Amino acid sequence: MHEILTITLNPAIDLATSVGKVIAGPKLRCSAPQIDPGGGGVNVARTVCKLGHSARALIAVGGTTGAGLLALLDAETVPTHPVHVSGETRQSFAVTDESSGAQYRFGLPGETLTPQDADALIAEIATAAPKDGLVVLSGSIAPGLPDDYPLQILNAIKPRTDKLIIDTAGPVLMRLIANPTSPVYLLRLDQNEAAEAAAHPMRTIADSVAFAEGLVARDVARIVVTGRGPEGSVLVSQDQKFLCHAPHVPVRSKIGAGDAFVGSMTLSLARDEPLDRALQWGVAAASATVSTEGTALCEQQMVEDLLPLCTIEQI
Repeated sequence: MHEILTITLNPAIDLATSVGKVIAGPKLRCSAPQIDPGGGGVNVARTVCKLGHSARALIAVGGTTGAGLLALLDAETVPTHPVHVSGETRQSFAVTDESSGAQYRFGLPGETLTPQDADALIAEIATAAPKDGLVVLSGSIAPGLPDDYPLQILNAIKPRTDKLIIDTAGPVLMRLIANPTSPVYLLRLDQNEAAEAAAHPMRTIADSVAFAEGLVARDVARIVVTGRGPEGSVLVSQDQKFLCHAPHVPVRSKIGAGDAFVGSMTLSLARDEPLDRALQWGVAAASATVSTEGTALCEQQMVEDLLPLCTIEQI
């Protein structure tokens, strides 16, 4: 199996709690919080480990919160490659209104990284990239890093591997799509990100397929995966197109579902399984995660139970 390295440039400690009813004014008495390590690449690595394998998490960390994040990952026996940067690692939190079931999610900004931090991260990534392995850049890009930073990472790892998987958002994603210089291995977007990039809603599966086909044709990525919420996900490569239907599960929390998708799919690709099978694994892990509470991720048994219910359709 190929080795996996995940990269998290703007990690967080995630807190999740609930309250009887969210109202403005009075002090609200919350339930005991669930506290988990967070950030895209962190959750991708945690998912791979929960599925019985291993991925190393390269993380930009700083301050006492950063130390706490590393301790949480150590408690889960997730291998880490910390890169210490200036500033304090951030926190994020979610509050569920018990009266309505609505979940309110808040993300605090990360502190601005310096040019020296950026250079140090690239140097560490170039060294840590596994030979012929998979590298996953997932989550937001820390303030202070340039919008072309994913392409800098792609160039840094090229001597060791050409398999860079990207799942990010905002100006960095828009830059990657608007100005491709070299195709990444796989790009994942959710339905809203795809709609923003296309400048029109992704109302139908055909819309998602056409959008993904355009990105592949323009050499943005060799493989493009676009989510369609409860419908499932679409995968397009140069010669294959699939829709994987998501099973019906109770939705308790959407936190981490996209990260679990990427982690489970990456693990399948690391085992050299075909693309349709990898897509199934991703959808199964995302479905398992949305049925958990708060910031909890999927568990192996539930993912394996849901896998046969994730039906593949060639399109």
